[in-house]
Formats: sequence, structure tokens, C-alpha cells
Amino acid sequence: MANKKTDSFNFEQALENLEELVTAMEEGELSLEESLQAFEKGIKLTRECQSALKKAEQKVQVLINEDGDTKEFEFKEDND
Repeated sequence: MANKKTDSFNFEQALENLEELVTAMEEGELSLEESLQAFEKGIKLTRECQSALKKAEQKVQVLINEDGDTKEFEFKEDND
């Protein structure tokens, strides 16, 4: 069974939300509490986007490998 969170994740929307958060924080009109909440949400969106990109890269690599045109590529986890 597919994970609902994965099925409902929209990369483009998440990226747009992240850009809006960054703009709001750069404008400097948020309170400290609002800035912290925006930062926390931004970190979550960043991680979700990175995960989606990594999954897409792995899927592309698997599809390419099925044709035998490339050698196996090992993905390393970023723990930043």
C-alpha cells in the first residue's frame, strides 16, 4: 500500500511555500515567534523537497540501469 504522505506531496507547491517563507523572513516584518515558526516550517519543507528529489534521482537511475546503459550509482545520505 502506498504512503498517503508521499502520494499527496506536491514538490512545486512545497517549493513555492518555501520561497514565500523566505521572502516573509527577509522582509523583517515577522515577530520573533513568527520567524521561528516560519524557520521551522521552512526546514520541514526543505527536508521534504530534498527527499522527493533523492527519490526521483533514484527512480531515474533504476530506469536507466534497466537498459544496461550505465553502471550502478550509490546514493549517500546527507545528514546536514
